[in-house]
This record gives sequence, structure tokens and C-alpha cells, in this order.
Amino acid sequence: MANNTLTADVIASASLAILENELGILKTMHRAYEDEFTEKVNGYNIGDTLSIRRPADFTVRSGAAASNQDVIEGKVQIVLDQMKGIDFSFTSTELTLKIEDLSERVLKPAMSSLINDVARDVFSEMYKSSYEVVNCATTGATTAPDNTKRIDSFAKFTCAPERLDLCAVPTSDRAAGLHTADNWGMIGAQTGLFNGGLVNSAYTDGNLGRVGGMDTYASQVMPTHTVGPLGGAPLINGASQNVTYDSVKNTWSQSLITDGWTAAAASRWLRGDTFTIANVFKVNPKTKVSTGVLQTFVVLADVSSDGLGNLTASISPPIIIAGPHQTVNAAPADNAAITTTIGGAANAQHRQNLAYHRTSMALAFAPLVLPQGAVNPTRKTYKNMSVRLIPYYTGSTDVSAWRLDILYGRKAIDPRKISRFTSG
Repeated sequence: MANNTLTADVIASASLAILENELGILKTMHRAYEDEFTEKVNGYNIGDTLSIRRPADFTVRSGAAASNQDVIEGKVQIVLDQMKGIDFSFTSTELTLKIEDLSERVLKPAMSSLINDVARDVFSEMYKSSYEVVNCATTGATTAPDNTKRIDSFAKFTCAPERLDLCAVPTSDRAAGLHTADNWGMIGAQTGLFNGGLVNSAYTDGNLGRVGGMDTYASQVMPTHTVGPLGGAPLINGASQNVTYDSVKNTWSQSLITDGWTAAAASRWLRGDTFTIANVFKVNPKTKVSTGVLQTFVVLADVSSDGLGNLTASISPPIIIAGPHQTVNAAPADNAAITTTIGGAANAQHRQNLAYHRTSMALAFAPLVLPQGAVNPTRKTYKNMSVRLIPYYTGSTDVSAWRLDILYGRKAIDPRKISRFTSG
């Protein structure tokens, strides 16, 4: 029986099926906004940006007397700005194959590389936007092959869901992503338990499953954060650096003025660095009562000190001391001490494991346009995922080149529902 020559349409369909199957941990992300990117208004697509409402919050009154409060809704934007692809080529002889052969030899490794790169990008963005940080692996932890401390017990692991509870994050739809070193540290801990099913799953399959109320995944693309150079003894420069929710409702960030740094030094803080401020405590988001835990803040962009050791950083969460969206018990005092967390050592590296609620992070794929100048381009969409395949041919060498592209956007839409639990 004669072989069939594989077309762009066939290859795109096979690639899409493999891509969807390889999603793995990315299936725990919120993906409810993808349909809106393909909707048309007056015959036109909405564009590459979608605004998502940030939910309003309220204070509770005591007694019969009414106390009206404004309903203030913020918004957060998710932008389709990430384009990735795989490029490959075949001779005519190679294209005259069964699709099963091509899928096994070429498409599976290509799609695996592509989706792992997407996952790396998504989790890097996710951790750099989140400020709830807990150092779980400390003294007494076993060491990974690189001689770093790792999470190796249920007690260390539970610091993550405990922090989610402290932040009033719903207990349903929680997930956790573990760096491979910490995943194997946890698996080693499970094999000593008396639960036969759990031990068998950990020992034979290397699978943790559901732990601490979270669907737990291991991933080799979980990020490692490098702390900035730091330097000096940083302090808050000026009291009353608090803001109102109305002024930050769309960014969930603010500027913080500090001093006491080593003068004229590049990138004292790097994006993703976290810190606490003396006597500034987290409040319960529902009751607005201090939790007794220092609020951790995240640096949103690399920042350097000036010639006098001053530094102004963009940070999150904003310092809100009253109202429905209150974040802390009090504004920092002038000259309040600043302590960098995630281990606190300059230039140190720490693995970033993540515990999160499904609605904390949005991931959206959208179909790319088929260029008018392309010959026989094709696009396939399945479960709101889309791949585009464009062939182009070189006659002198009888080689068909193919470019496969995807377009997506990602955004931490509610960083309050993410907990970074570090190790290393």
C-alpha cells in the first residue's frame, strides 16, 4: 500500500494533540479568558489585551447604624505578548511517512521542549509577582546533590498551605509545584510512613499526588531565584508611605523610598527579591486583624542605589492601612529597618516552589493570524489551544522547512493567592 505524503494540516493536528497532552502542571492554571480573545466586537477582534476585574472587598459594621462604603473595583490586564515556536525541516522522502513515525521521532520531543519552555516562563513570571514567601528548608534538612537544603518532611511542606490559610485562600482548587530536588526530598520522607498506598506511589512511581490539600506536581522548570547584591543597612526614608486602594487598584503596587544602601551600586535589589519592614505586620484579609506575621513585600523591577545610598523601589503589595483592602496593620516608621528575606544573603540562590489557587494565575492561548503571503499555512485549535504551521520549500535541496508557532499571555491576576516556599 502506498504511503501518504504528510501535509501541514496533518502535522499541525498531530502537534496540537501532543501539545495539549504535555500541558501537565499548566493545567492547574486558570484559563477561562481565552474565548474572549477570539470574540469579535462590530466585526473586529478585541486586540491583544484583556482587562479582568479585580474583586471588590468590604468592611463589616457593628450595630444597627448603617455605614455606607464605596464599591471600588480594580482591574488587571492580561496581554498576549509571548510568541514561541519550533522550526524544523524534512526532505520529501522523510515526509512520505506515517504520522505515527513522525510524531514519535520529531513532534513529541519538539512539543515537549516547547511546553516546558512555556512552563518555565509562566512560573518565572508567577514567582516574581508573588510576595507571600516562607523559608521552609532550614536547619536539619537533608541535602540535595548540590549540597543545598531541601524540603524533606511533611512539616516543612505544610508551611505553604499554612500561609495560604493565613491569607484566607479558598481550600478548593489548590495546587503546588515542586522543584525536582524538593520533590525527591518529600518522596524520601513518604516512604517511612505506614500508609501503604501512599508509600507505594512514592516509592515505585515517584509520585506525591495530593499533599496538604494540594495537587502536587514535580517540575524540572521550577525557577531558582538569585538574590540581588544588597549592601549597606537599608532603612525606610520617610514616614507615612501608605497609599489608598483607589490609587493602586489597577496595579496593586506602589513606590517605596529607602536609604542606607551602599552608594552608587548597580541592582541592589533584583526583581523577585522579597523583604520585610520592622513592625509592619500582615492582616487577615477578611477580619483586618494583625496576624502577628511580618508582611513580606516583593520587588517588581531591578533597582540601583544613587550616589547617596538612596533607592526607590516598585513593590507589592501596596501599604494600605485601612478600609476593605487593608494589607498591613500600620505604615512603616521613618528609619524602620528593612530585612531582605529568601535567606537574606546577597547573591544567594534559592529554589522557588509554589503553592497557589487556580484563580491566582491566568494563562491564555490565542490563534495566530495566517499571513496572506504564506503558501498553504494551517492553524488548528483544540480546547482553546492553537498552533500555527507554515511550510516553505527550497527546491534546490528538496527540503521543506516548517515553522510552528504559538501565542499566549500569562499574568498573576491575584498574587494574594500564591505562596512561595523556598529551599536551597
